[in-house]
Order: sequence, then structure tokens, then C-alpha cells
Amino acid sequence: MKKPAKRYESIFSVAPMMEWTDRHCRVFHRLLARKARLYTEMLTTGAVIHGARDRLLGFSDVEHPVALQLGGSNPVDLTTSAKIGEDFGYDEINLNVGCPSDRVKDGRFGACLMAEPDVVAETVNAMKRAVSIPVTVKCRIGIDNQDPETGLDTFARKVNDAGVDALIVHARKAWLQGLSPKENRDIPPLDYDRVYRLKASLPDLPIIVNGGIGGISEAKQHLAHADGVMLGRAAYHEPRLLLKVDTELFGEAALYATMKRALEAMIPYIEDQLAGGARLHSITRHLVGAFHGVPGGRAFRRYLAENAVKADAGVDILREAIALVDELPAYSVNVDSSGPERAAQSARTIRTITSTPKLATSA
Repeated sequence: MKKPAKRYESIFSVAPMMEWTDRHCRVFHRLLARKARLYTEMLTTGAVIHGARDRLLGFSDVEHPVALQLGGSNPVDLTTSAKIGEDFGYDEINLNVGCPSDRVKDGRFGACLMAEPDVVAETVNAMKRAVSIPVTVKCRIGIDNQDPETGLDTFARKVNDAGVDALIVHARKAWLQGLSPKENRDIPPLDYDRVYRLKASLPDLPIIVNGGIGGISEAKQHLAHADGVMLGRAAYHEPRLLLKVDTELFGEAALYATMKRALEAMIPYIEDQLAGGARLHSITRHLVGAFHGVPGGRAFRRYLAENAVKADAGVDILREAIALVDELPAYSVNVDSSGPERAAQSARTIRTITSTPKLATSA
């Protein structure tokens, strides 16, 4: 008998980002914001079905809640991949209908699927029948010459009728003809009002707004009009802002008032990974923005860049880099006094696959 579906709830999340949101990045972000929902990089169905699953899909228990983002268009393959993801313990399956890269387009998935809402709806319906965790879709407000009013409404209503648990909407068009993937992140204008209107027209469907959101104060403004907010590049390049998430968005005590304390709590995890064969740079490359705008932040970045890449680099390199920073709490937070002990214990129990995958099969 199929288990009852779990309810989707997420007012704040960190976006799936290729070559950025790997398992090491997600552990780091989890130490900064324990209530945020985290997402993997996009994995193609071919990689999930035919690849080395433990290496590609393995993750740490501390990452929960964590979602697996899939790329594909074949309902059978996506359903199979969704079931594999559920069996691995992911909390959500997300279908990528927003990536504008040429490789994704040539494979008939990503943003080009916004022109095929029936295919997406069929796929969502099939995945919903196969798994009991939430199935969500991440899309744009439109592609190329589509009318964002009628096109997005049609798309959203069809996937809603198919049973999608939430729709994450990047508030820009994707121009598949004429713009590169990088240009598609900045050149098409943001239209948050279009996402707000979609929410108003589908009040029972959770709508998450994404795209160009620079921090927690902006997130609060969007939450007046949408059910949730997803941050991408801002969270990665300036992760210190994530320290505010638990307190300012969820009204709960933060684990750490400073980035220094958060990084110190990550050291047991790093030691565990290094003992298993990981290279320090594969982890610290996600930490270089940790002290953005803080005295000593530039010296921290430079020290990691010059030393973490060395073959014999160990955690002392990170400790030495941290010592170069003069950091005070950025704001007043209610800090959970038991947080450091619990975080350290969680880090000590982490035993993940030690190799860090280069997801070359994804676009």
C-alpha cells in the first residue's frame, strides 16, 4: 500500500547550482541555516539510472531537508530516477524546467520544456504515483517569444492539475535563442509581479519565488506575496547572510552568531572527508566567500587559494586562514547554547562516500 504523501513546506531554500551545490557546499550551508531547504546540483536521468549511484547521490544526514533535482523529459526515466532518489532518502524530487544551456536544450529538458506543458504534467503525474515525497517543478516565467501571462498560466495550471506539490519560479524569461546561459542569469528583466499574480490565481499551490534576490531583507518582502523564497548566487557568494535565516525568517535560535564559529564546527566534517581521500580544495572552494565584506576577508580568500590546493593540505590551512579574519557578530541573534555541541556531534557521525563527484553528465 502506497504511503501517504508528505506535505511540502519551505519558506526559504538555497537554489540548485551546477558545480556549486555539491555535498560539501550543502553541509556548509546547513551549519549556517538549519531550517533552510537545500538542493543538489541537477542530475540527468541517465546519470541517476546508469551512473555510480552511491557516488552521485550519496549525501550526509545533516543535510536534511535536502531535495534531488532531476533533468530529463522521459516520464519513465524520470519516474525511475525519482524512485531511486526517494530510496536514497531525499526529501523532495525537483524537476528542472528552467535551465537554458545548449546541452540541456539539445537533450530536450530544462527550460525548453516550458513549451511542452503536457509532457511536464504527464511526468509530474507519473512521479507522484511512484513516490510519497513531494514532487516539485522549477521553471521560468516563459521562454523566447512566449507571452508570460498566458504561457505561465497554462503551464502552472497543467502541472497543478497533475498534482505538483510546489512550483519554484525564476522570475525571468529564458531566451534559448540569442543569449548564453550566463547572459540568461542577468539580461532578461526580473518580473516579480508576474510571480505574485500567479500566486494570486493559484492560492492553494505553494509558489516559491527565485531570481536576483540579494538577501534576507528582500526575502521578507517577497514572503508577503509568495509562499517561499529561493536564493541562489547571493547565498553562495556571500554565505554569511545565511546566518540570519533561522532567526529572522523562522523565529528560532541560530546555531552561530559568527562565521568563524560555523567554520570551526565544520572542521570535524572536513577531517572525516580528508581521511577518506577528499582534497581540501574540493571543500574549501565553497568557503572562499565566507567573510565577504569583513576585515581580513580578502586575506582569508587569498590564503585558501594559495594553500588549499596543495596535495598535502590539511585542516590547519583552514584554521590559519580563519585566524586572518577580524570578525564580530554581524547582528544580534538568539543563539542556541546547545548548538555547537550538537553540530559537532553530527559532524563526527558523518560517514559519506569520500570521493567528490564531478557531475560531467549534467548541463
